[in-house]
Amino acid sequence: MYYNLLEEEKMIKEVAKNLAEEKIKPLREEMDRKSYFPPEIREEFGRSDLLRIFVPEEYEGLGMGTMGMALAIEELSIVDGGCAAAFAANGLGATPLVLFGSEEQKKKYLPLIASGEKWVAFALTEPEAGSDAGNVKLKADKDGDHYVLNGNKIFITNGGEADYYAVIVATDRTKGMRGLSAIFVEKDTEGFSFGKEEDKMGIRAAPTRELVFSDCKVPKENLLGKEGMGFMIAMRTFDRTRAGIAAQAVGIAQGALTEAISYANIRKQFGKRIGEFQAIQIKLAEMATKVEAARALTYLTARYIDSGASNISKISSQAKLFASDVAMEVTTEAVQVLGGYGYMKDYPVEKMMRDAKITQIYEGTSEIQKLVIARELLKEDLRKK
Repeated sequence: MYYNLLEEEKMIKEVAKNLAEEKIKPLREEMDRKSYFPPEIREEFGRSDLLRIFVPEEYEGLGMGTMGMALAIEELSIVDGGCAAAFAANGLGATPLVLFGSEEQKKKYLPLIASGEKWVAFALTEPEAGSDAGNVKLKADKDGDHYVLNGNKIFITNGGEADYYAVIVATDRTKGMRGLSAIFVEKDTEGFSFGKEEDKMGIRAAPTRELVFSDCKVPKENLLGKEGMGFMIAMRTFDRTRAGIAAQAVGIAQGALTEAISYANIRKQFGKRIGEFQAIQIKLAEMATKVEAARALTYLTARYIDSGASNISKISSQAKLFASDVAMEVTTEAVQVLGGYGYMKDYPVEKMMRDAKITQIYEGTSEIQKLVIARELLKEDLRKK
């Protein structure tokens, strides 16, 4: 309402909002209970052209960048953080291709991703490589014109659902993080399979699977950038996509706030609506102010990234850190406003609280975000001297 959005940005918000209200909301409770992602929702994302947002125009996308993604993710997250995560994971998986892919790779894959015909995921996390992102063990050994992959990835959003995977691998384990590379792997590649499907606390509509590579041969032309660039590719990807996690957090918080306000206007105790009590009014005021502050920082971050600025690590980490903390606080307070009913699955705020928690964890925990921010602050000071 205060952000001077362009007409096409308002349109994207409207499209995402309508899809969320009309297609996702009727299935929300069932998706959460059964922990599944309906194929009809995947098809709706394709039909709506929302998957074109993050793809450049020259590859049949809309070229709306980080801001366009943030707006769509926020609207989807107001209704369901899980479906929003499945949608956002496409942007995450495509970002290494957009940033570091060859022209041939982009022409081959991006139009199919933009249309929704093919989905994409990003694979970094392993049992011993979470916050320690440089400790990747998945091997990629050269064999003629191929790399042979052996190892596994865990907690991969859209695992099993996606058709393409941007995978961070170790091409030279003697070099640590400097020996990591990024390879684009297609789903039907021999030796590539899927393991455990995770039973998660929240965002349960988002498919989350283990990826298993057993003598999986991938053509050398599927290497993104050059050997040894994998860690940098992952970090530059996260610098951009963390704004999307911030938008997810804002959307989840906004959804919970809206539910709390509505409930406060109808629930009566001691002969009056609970919204008339100052204790509740103060809660709602604080919740709304924090949500708006998180939204402002998220939009500022998205605009800054889209400006082409190179030093985006600090602000993207600040947005994710602040918005995810706000989401956790606001959803918890929403449960408190609803009282006993807030704790029951008849109302969506308990789900929103469960969904909010992951925003403090994936794509870098809140603790990691603080380290990134502090590191950048110290660098800035040294540059002045």
